Parts: sequence; structure tokens; C-alpha cells
Amino acid sequence: MQRPQLIPSLEPKLRDMYLQHRERADKVDWAYSDFLPLAEWRNNQDLIPKLSPATLSAVELAVFTEVNLPWFTTFLSSIFKGTWGVLEDFVHTWTAEEDQHSVLLESYLLLGGNGDPRARAKLRKQIIRVGLTATLENEVQALVYTSIQERATQVYYLLLAQHADKEDPGLARVLRRLAKDESLHYAFYRDAVKAHIDVDPNWVWTVADVMLRFEMPGRGSPGYQERADWAASSGIYGPEQFFEQVIDVLLKYWDVENLHPTYQEARDAQIRIVAHQKRLARIAARVSARREQKKVLALAGD
Repeated sequence: MQRPQLIPSLEPKLRDMYLQHRERADKVDWAYSDFLPLAEWRNNQDLIPKLSPATLSAVELAVFTEVNLPWFTTFLSSIFKGTWGVLEDFVHTWTAEEDQHSVLLESYLLLGGNGDPRARAKLRKQIIRVGLTATLENEVQALVYTSIQERATQVYYLLLAQHADKEDPGLARVLRRLAKDESLHYAFYRDAVKAHIDVDPNWVWTVADVMLRFEMPGRGSPGYQERADWAASSGIYGPEQFFEQVIDVLLKYWDVENLHPTYQEARDAQIRIVAHQKRLARIAARVSARREQKKVLALAGD
């Protein structure tokens, strides 16, 4: 099967999508300083909440994922260079909008006196020094990958915000603000993929190729897995949420199960990804049942 190509007739559609994104983003333009309760904390130190270890670890995981922005920008710029101008334009806009994320999270932790800022700074340098190893080969794969990555980040922030609501409403507000950015970015990449699948269902081959080996940027970097495991064990975000709110949502949106690819390799890929989806659904159901059983036993013990 030939390497998937961008479909030239879709370039104007993506340009319209990009302009719509700019309009939406301009309406919700924000500065990270707006989300730091400087006056309140300055006037009353007792208002500064101290985060629980689980929440702090989950926020630091977000910080250490977001600091990879320079490498992710470099990779996307190189992979889209020489293709469509709209894709390069979107990467530049995306970078400008994402730039505030790690700054806001780190500033919030620093001003609230949460965690060890020197240790975070040291680990931040280490993570950036290590960089990211790109496993994507073309712009088609990049669009699929960023669809998954942006959706996963959006969901992570929203679930972490729910977890932080009672502990620190200010932090929850910060996380929901970041989730709005991720939602707009996700919509662009997701719809760019769908536009191509609607024209050529053989794109399912690339969807399966990327999705079956997907890993978040930063995975494997120092401290990542430890914090990811803690977020999962704390019920904030783990494999179950990743399947139910990311993978399953995207596969249904792209209607992968009902596509009619013409290449045998694409049909085989479709079978693999649908089987994978159903297998993950069974695993998620078992994990959910075990969690509910633990809740019942805990209530009975009380």
C-alpha cells in the first residue's frame, strides 16, 4: 500500500477550519497572569491551599509534559514543511497558544509554595535536554497523532480539575482554562483527519498504525511513569479514562468500524483497530467493576 498523502482538494477546507479556529481563539484570548490569585494570596497567606501529594504529582506531570513544547513544535514544523501553508500556520498559532500552559502551571505551584521548585527546575532541564524521539514519518501520521494527544490532554485537565475542585478551586479554574485551549486544538486535528477519511477510507490504515502504538509526548522521560502511575492509582486519569474518553471517542467520531476501504492492507488495519477497541472496552469494564466493588467494600467496612 502506498504512503498516505494529503488530499489536495481538502486544502481550502483546512484553511477555513484554521480561520474558524483563530476566530474562536481570539474570542477567548487570555493571559496566564489573569489566573494567578496574586492579590488574594498576598493579602491573606491562609488562603493559599497546600495540594495533596496526589494532586501535586498530577499537576507536575502536566508541567513536565507541557515543557516539551519546543521539541514538539520543532518536530511538527519539520514534518509539515513544504506541504500546505495552512498546516505550518496552524503549528505557529498552536505554539503561541500552548506557550502559556507550562508557565501558568509552574507559576501557580511556585506562588502557592507547592512542591520543591528547585527539584522541578532541575528535572525540567533534564527533560528538555533529553528531548523527544519522533516516531512519525509523515504529515498524515502527525495529524492522527496530534488528534489523540490533544484529546488526551484536554480530558486529563478536565478530570484533574474535577479532582481539584474541593481541594483548590483556583487550580481547578486554571485547569479548565487550559482544557479550553486543548479542546480547540483537538477539534482542528480531529476534523482534518475526518475530512481525509471521508474522501479516502484507506486512511484507516494510518489511524490504526498510529493509534496502536500511541504514547504521550514525554513518556519515558525522567519521573514521567511514576507520576502517571500515581494519577491512575488516585483515580484521576489512567488507562480506563484514556480508552473511554479518548480512543473510543475518536474511533466513533471517525466512524472507523463502518468505513469501506479498498486496499487489503487498509481493511486488515480496520479489523485490527476495531478488535483492539473492543478488547480495550472489555478491559475498561472490568477495571470499572473492580473499582465499584472496592467502593462497596469500603462503605461496608465503615
